[in-house]
Amino acid sequence: MTQDITFITKTKSLIDNLKSVCANYGLGNDGNEFKIITQVFLYKFLNDKFRYEVKKEMPELASAKDFSEALEALEKDEYKFMLASLDANVPRLQPEHLISHLFKKQNDGDFAKTFDDTLRQISIDNADVFSVKSFSGAKDTLFDELTQFISDASQRDAFAKALINKLFEFSFEEMFEQKYDFFATIFEYLIKDYNTDSGGKYAEYYTPHAVARIMADILVPEPVKGVKCYDPSAGSGTLLMSIAHQIGEENCTIYSEDISQKSSNMLRLNLVLNNLTHSIPNIIKTNTIAQPSHLDQKFDYIVSNPPFKLDFSDFHAGLNKDVFKERFFAGIPNIPKSKKESMAIYLLFIQHIMHSLKDTGKAAIVLPTGFITAQSGIEKKIRERLIENGWLRGVVSMPSNIFASTGTNVSVLFIDKQADSEHIILMDASKLGETIKDGKNQRTVLTPAEEAKIIDTFNSKTVVEDLSVVVTKEEIKAKNYSFSAGQYFEVKIEYVDITADEFAEKMNGFEDRLAELFKQGNELDTEIQKQLKGLKYE
Repeated sequence: MTQDITFITKTKSLIDNLKSVCANYGLGNDGNEFKIITQVFLYKFLNDKFRYEVKKEMPELASAKDFSEALEALEKDEYKFMLASLDANVPRLQPEHLISHLFKKQNDGDFAKTFDDTLRQISIDNADVFSVKSFSGAKDTLFDELTQFISDASQRDAFAKALINKLFEFSFEEMFEQKYDFFATIFEYLIKDYNTDSGGKYAEYYTPHAVARIMADILVPEPVKGVKCYDPSAGSGTLLMSIAHQIGEENCTIYSEDISQKSSNMLRLNLVLNNLTHSIPNIIKTNTIAQPSHLDQKFDYIVSNPPFKLDFSDFHAGLNKDVFKERFFAGIPNIPKSKKESMAIYLLFIQHIMHSLKDTGKAAIVLPTGFITAQSGIEKKIRERLIENGWLRGVVSMPSNIFASTGTNVSVLFIDKQADSEHIILMDASKLGETIKDGKNQRTVLTPAEEAKIIDTFNSKTVVEDLSVVVTKEEIKAKNYSFSAGQYFEVKIEYVDITADEFAEKMNGFEDRLAELFKQGNELDTEIQKQLKGLKYE
């Protein structure tokens, strides 16, 4: 554990040092700082991963005095054979791509160009595995020409040297050996200054870890293998990482869509750090609703925290195509005359998810709590379909402010195409959690014990007073398809046993009080009549 903390501290220190280099060259809080920090960190990670895997494959290189020189000394065919024998998830690098090689070259002329050319070549050589595709099939580059973000060309060599010197200071190789599972923590630290939900279309919706863990633990209570997991609005991948972790990274393949290039790049980094590189080709940067890329696929597990409100009027008309009729069975939200940005796009995501599930598929979706009780419209049609088909496993209504960025109350809807319609569990966890201050906002945080209670109660389908009910499909129909636990809680009336004398005493008290009230009423009537008689016409 101490070793684990040491590695985390060292890695965080590297990230802080990279941010410091950016600040020293005028890029602190610059729009391009995010690209530089995350890409340089990724280069470091891939470099060390390559070194680690090559040494495992060729132990004689591990004991060499200078690893990069020993690598360069290999015959061309021998080098090709060694690359071919590496796992598909491991990047293919040449000796001149290594940080140790660039470290030696840092005082050569035009070092910035050497640095950028190196990263470009790594991108080209590894495009098949490490590139994110867009809907059109075009692949992005793994690395940008990072020194070009320095506007003063005379400073670029020094900037590249400063970065290489920070990367040379320590190695991840020992961490790979120990198989430490802390890269989720590192990922959060790496992107914490850039992962906001402020601004713009399809802004990243960040899902708290507690919600992600609850979704994963409820979706996958038993071991599974060889499954496909999908998120149609993936963001940086919090939900996907959580379910992959629960299943085991080697037992699942990840698929995702998101319109944001930034989110897609974050997700790629998250996959690399979490041993899911094999899934990078399945990350698609696209508009999931208008231009779905995985529509011909069906998935075992789907997790999603879709945007709740978004102006999608610019592609609204195209959603009425015949090819989408079955997918959007409950309809497409109308465009409001004002406040177009309040359009309920999440209703399209729910329908898309239902359409994308295998016949044995399961899903967990974060939704505004208003969805579970709406008395008409698309919301009601979707709930009716879930009940009629027997697909509702249950709902958990979360505490308010569990998302720091929105005051909207949220619930998690659990769909299971093989659900038990006689034992549907509805939970009201809104009273759980502790309030903490998060920047300018108040946020509710679930304790580990509360998380465990929600998961255990849901999975065991246990009735807990004021927390959960277990209901049948027919009971839900009788309540106008409401998925709100509160509407099924028993109304409790307190009964107290009293003696005949106590009863008589209480009744006498009521009679005396009533007599007093009647007397006051009569006096008021008399006074009103008196006042009326005194009125004169003038």
